[in-house]
Amino acid sequence: MAGEAKTTGEKTAADVLFLRPGEGRNYPLGRMQAIFKADHGETGEAYSVSEWWLEPRTSGPGAHSHDGNTELFYVLSGVASILAGADWLEAPAGSFVRIPPTVMHDFENRTDERVGLLNVFLPGGFEENMPAIVQWFADHP
Repeated sequence: MAGEAKTTGEKTAADVLFLRPGEGRNYPLGRMQAIFKADHGETGEAYSVSEWWLEPRTSGPGAHSHDGNTELFYVLSGVASILAGADWLEAPAGSFVRIPPTVMHDFENRTDERVGLLNVFLPGGFEENMPAIVQWFADHP
């Protein structure tokens, strides 16, 4: 019948995820904030999407790597300093960086303006760490 959702595995309008600016799961991390827009539960474990906002002169999470996960960063605003392997990249708004699995990386804001990053984590699942990360930042202001 016209207008009825099919049950053959096809996606429907009910599967669309729409968030307005600022909406999502918000994680305060001192002078840094993460807002998760989509996580592995909403993407069939394929990826997670988040925004990361850093106040002026703010360090990021610290150099780290992920086994088996690729990260994509797109600079939304400001100039982000992004560690990729041994190199710090000065990435203005509109820049894109792909970090392959096992590559050491970090990000920070070395400027006097707020920095925004869009992050895609492939496959998803990183967001499960966020409550512990929030607690670490609360314990280490």
